[in-house]
Amino acid sequence: MYNFTLHTPTKVLFGKGQVAHLREQLPQDARILITYGGGSVVRSGLLAQIKQDLAGMTLFEFGGIEPNPTYETLMGAVELARAEKVDFLLAVGGGSVLDGTKFIAAAAHYDLAKDPWHILETVGGEVASAIPLGAVLTLPATGSEMNMGAVITRKSSGDKQHFFSPFVMPRFAVLDPVLTYTLPARQVANGVVDAFIHTLEQYLTFPVNAKVQDRFAEGLLLTLAEEGPKALVEPENYDVRANIMWSATLALNGLIGAGVPQDWATHMLGHEITALHGLDHAQTLAVVLPALLQAKREQKHAKLLQYAERVWDLRSGTEEERIDGAIKATRDFFERMGIKTRLRDYGLADAGIDTLLAKLEEHGMTSLGEHGDIDLAQSKHIYEAAW
Repeated sequence: MYNFTLHTPTKVLFGKGQVAHLREQLPQDARILITYGGGSVVRSGLLAQIKQDLAGMTLFEFGGIEPNPTYETLMGAVELARAEKVDFLLAVGGGSVLDGTKFIAAAAHYDLAKDPWHILETVGGEVASAIPLGAVLTLPATGSEMNMGAVITRKSSGDKQHFFSPFVMPRFAVLDPVLTYTLPARQVANGVVDAFIHTLEQYLTFPVNAKVQDRFAEGLLLTLAEEGPKALVEPENYDVRANIMWSATLALNGLIGAGVPQDWATHMLGHEITALHGLDHAQTLAVVLPALLQAKREQKHAKLLQYAERVWDLRSGTEEERIDGAIKATRDFFERMGIKTRLRDYGLADAGIDTLLAKLEEHGMTSLGEHGDIDLAQSKHIYEAAW
């Protein structure tokens, strides 16, 4: 196991009705900007409930943060936060709202002489402060409620990039599984698959005898594989929703990635597909991962065998047959969740591979994976296999 430092300061309020304790988490004299997405929090009455609970506090609102939040939209909130001297941000929504709010938090304090897109170009390395933020989560998927990362898209240039900064770690996160009952099936499926692949990015690499992390990861994978399909047919099963919600948070709060090698090539390749074609984030991951596992099966051989045995209970046949079975079981799981696993199934006339590769090169993504051995030629092969 590698050396590691793990710091997870986010206070989690988990369970039914925990939003009632929101006011206690906020500075009472704060100027608070509430951020949200496309209106589901309005239609459900959640936003009205929060505003009622926070009556008497200084509140501002900014809605319309899209899935794959865009720089162009978020800069409107940055301007509002600066103009109104906002000193706390409250994100109400899913991972996209949280990611966008993290960018707002950092950009509002960023050097006025610089375009805030510079935050993404430097992967957050020059962020020196940010507006503190908290979250009320309505869509379990990204783990953004308990980590310091965010992914932002700039439509004008077709870029989708990430940044990290400890300054944007949420101070608290309210996780009430009941708030997920009314999610459309597509969003439920996306969330489950996103969390599943977050786990695999930190697990399917090579062994370093990190037994605790491996067992945690396998437990998350088993839980998501068991509960994901149930959530589609039993949308108001509290236990199912609770287990999915907590799994998604634990998949990317640093716990299972501490002290182990990590991959993340599937995410980097998938980001370019979203930026070019507009597919949902989880859809791109479901497309790329099976192709990548086939391409890297030799390098991932030991962990693929472990994955086959411990997650999919594949214990007979040759080693290669078990690995084939694990990759097939993974693809079948995504399809069972209603997410297609080939680019051609999304109605695209062409994969646009040359454009995808050009963007990878532009973003410096030319040595991906846990070994840094996925170059542009291998990325091309993976994209072709994903078609």
